[in-house]
Amino acid sequence: MHLPMDDVQAFVMVAELGSFTRAAERLALTQTGLTRRIQRLEGFVGLSLLDRTSRRTSLTAAGREFLPLAKRVVEDLTHGLERLRTTARLSAGDVTLATMPAVAYQRLPGVLEAYARRHPGNRVMLLERSGALVTEAVRRGDAEFGIHIVGDPQEDLAEDLLSADPLVLVCHPGHALASRASVVWAELRADELITLGGSSGNRALVEMQLSHVGLPGRGRFVVENTPSAMALAATGVAAAILPSSAGRGLLPGVLVEVPLVEPVLHRRLGLVRRRREALTPASAALYRMLLPG
Repeated sequence: MHLPMDDVQAFVMVAELGSFTRAAERLALTQTGLTRRIQRLEGFVGLSLLDRTSRRTSLTAAGREFLPLAKRVVEDLTHGLERLRTTARLSAGDVTLATMPAVAYQRLPGVLEAYARRHPGNRVMLLERSGALVTEAVRRGDAEFGIHIVGDPQEDLAEDLLSADPLVLVCHPGHALASRASVVWAELRADELITLGGSSGNRALVEMQLSHVGLPGRGRFVVENTPSAMALAATGVAAAILPSSAGRGLLPGVLVEVPLVEPVLHRRLGLVRRRREALTPASAALYRMLLPG
């Protein structure tokens, strides 16, 4: 059933002003156009709503009964549209973002601080997930968008590249390799490594390369997230293979990064969202702030 909202608005205007002429002027319509709207509404409800003579316009009994409801409908629609326009103009609302814990720690605080200043009324919820679980949270609709490790293109998802961070050896300054300008993968020793396990998005890339140079895919220590790997590396017991973060000034003072070469491998981070669904204004504002450049 198609509700003739323009016709309802026309009826309310005529009823309030008591004049087709003034109502037509207010609505920027010709009197013929206004008359057609009223006739269309009366045809829709199957009753006469207005009595019109050459001297006056008045409500019928049905019109008097319908007017309070018609006014509420028009007012509710007007207020609802104004709220939507305000939401769009101010990017107001709540945001749910899925991300890996290490990314939340390394990349989000500064952006969220700036976002909070620009949009003080908005609330941001972070869903901290590992690896592919970020992607699934977005796909299921648990989050509006996410930050994940870029993989093969997926038909239902759209991505924007955030960064391509080289994998490095993160170690204590006293580690045997800490002073090196770079380290070849084949020079590593599995019994001196910290690797990521569980559903870490870096796991497959690191394990494949270690296997390629004849090393076990897992190190002496296997942890599930980057902060744990960094904390363990800071003790000097072993070195961790992690994406570089030195350029963002996020290494603790007791850690150094040594580039891993032959080959240089990169962890590619991207923003991911559902392809056929527009972001809310609040989410779109945060999404734009996270994009590089």
